Amino acid sequence: MSATIRKKRAARQKRSFQEGRRRIKKRLANTSGPERPVPMMTASNIHYERAGRARGLSAGGIGAILLLAQKIELDKEIDRTLHLLKRHRPYHESDHVLNIAFNLLAGGKRIEHLELRRNDEVYLDALGAERIPDPTTAGDFCRRFSEADVLALMNAINESRLRVWAQQPDAFLDEAILDADGTLVETDAECKQDVDISYDGRWGYHPLLVSLANTAEPLFVLNRSGNRPSQERAGEFLDKAVALCIRAGFRTILLRGDTRIAENKDWDSWDDQILPRGGTTIAETTNLDSWDDAGNIRFIFGYAAYDVLKATADELPAHAYSFLERPPRYAIKTWPRQQPERVKPEIVRERGFKTIHLLEEMIAEFDYQPVACQKSDRMIVLRKRLATDKGQMRLFEEYRYYFSITNDRDLSAEEVVFLANDRCDQENLIAQLKSGVHALTTPVDNLVSNWAYLVMARLAWSLKAWSALLVPVSPRHEAKHKAEKRTLLRMEFATYRAAFIEMPCQIVRGGRQLIYRMLSWNPWQGVFLRLVERLHECWLC
Repeated sequence: MSATIRKKRAARQKRSFQEGRRRIKKRLANTSGPERPVPMMTASNIHYERAGRARGLSAGGIGAILLLAQKIELDKEIDRTLHLLKRHRPYHESDHVLNIAFNLLAGGKRIEHLELRRNDEVYLDALGAERIPDPTTAGDFCRRFSEADVLALMNAINESRLRVWAQQPDAFLDEAILDADGTLVETDAECKQDVDISYDGRWGYHPLLVSLANTAEPLFVLNRSGNRPSQERAGEFLDKAVALCIRAGFRTILLRGDTRIAENKDWDSWDDQILPRGGTTIAETTNLDSWDDAGNIRFIFGYAAYDVLKATADELPAHAYSFLERPPRYAIKTWPRQQPERVKPEIVRERGFKTIHLLEEMIAEFDYQPVACQKSDRMIVLRKRLATDKGQMRLFEEYRYYFSITNDRDLSAEEVVFLANDRCDQENLIAQLKSGVHALTTPVDNLVSNWAYLVMARLAWSLKAWSALLVPVSPRHEAKHKAEKRTLLRMEFATYRAAFIEMPCQIVRGGRQLIYRMLSWNPWQGVFLRLVERLHECWLC
């Protein structure tokens, strides 16, 4: 398509977009009209009939996601890296991987919902596909994976991720914040291999997730049996994420994890690690001391409240502690509003339930050398004074200690605590992968094949993140466009699907073009069209 035709089409789309926005604003503006004699929803004589030549698709945004995957060469990377099929009759490895991810983006929740996709003729035509794998074939594909194949697939996906990161402004590479945490994926199935019972009595698997907190992108996932500890292989996969960020050109890296992740022997190597200048390809290795010539890798890990640490904290002089003042969760943009009456505390008091109240928080620090390490680091102690009440009677007060270990000597103790608390945002990512994307499920019959499915399914979330990162920012509307990108990046998966994917479109094949003709308007279509326009540019060349 020539540049002139593309500009004309863009102008026509802009006019149509503005007209749609004008009509809906006019429609929604009259909120206080005259009294209505009947309810608002009055349609009654409703009939359904099958269209003839007109063919529509409810998930019209899926075409842009396919265009994005092709633009960053995700399909090519998967086929170059993954070799599980001796013959491509008719599918390639990338067909299987994208099929699972697209099913979740299009509204599917289970692998069985692939059957709905493959029987949707318009969906097939919208992807330019004669057919797509059925649920059984998709499950058989998952069973072909070995551990090496799963790692190869993650590396292939991350190669495309690097292309997306390369399109970000220079400030994007200032610092990579890497979070690691485990979660339990429950199952009541009786015949899944390596399923086991966790410490709290639940059956399932215990995957480890390493993510980039800056963009909430899952970089690596490791599937493990349900009874495995959180720190198992955490250092190995954090090293892989570090190597990926180094290749991307991040200038500094911050590692974060909870108390379980902290129980490993990698601190000394992370403390000594030096980053090379961006752009250098470095093999994934544990020989971290060989990296040189840039900023330091920092870590902040929660640490178990062992008796020796609590004794040390108790022995600190009073002047070593200072009060911790937490900043407000959000800034009030207008004027303070009157808070509604809190009903739960009153019910608790009336019925004599036990409650725990936070009275104050104080922080201090001291040097500490873990047994497995050769040198000491900063141990930050957060001491909380808590009161236990029953009804309106105070039973007792007590101190509880929370520890964080870090090799950062520049941050204040308060900043260390706040950065450690920010790691809780990964819990939101895990919740989205579980209940939003429905990626953390176990549809196959063994640990490795379910691991492969986890990797393919969480690709749906990565595609969401990449679509947000690739939305262009115009200098004329810089503040507005950056705010839209941030909102889109942090958007819940269900909201993203409703805004970006579930756009009814008429699928029209004309000449050598496949046209998605949008049939409705929503407030995010302007952002969506800017993304599509950028995907048609040759920025990857």
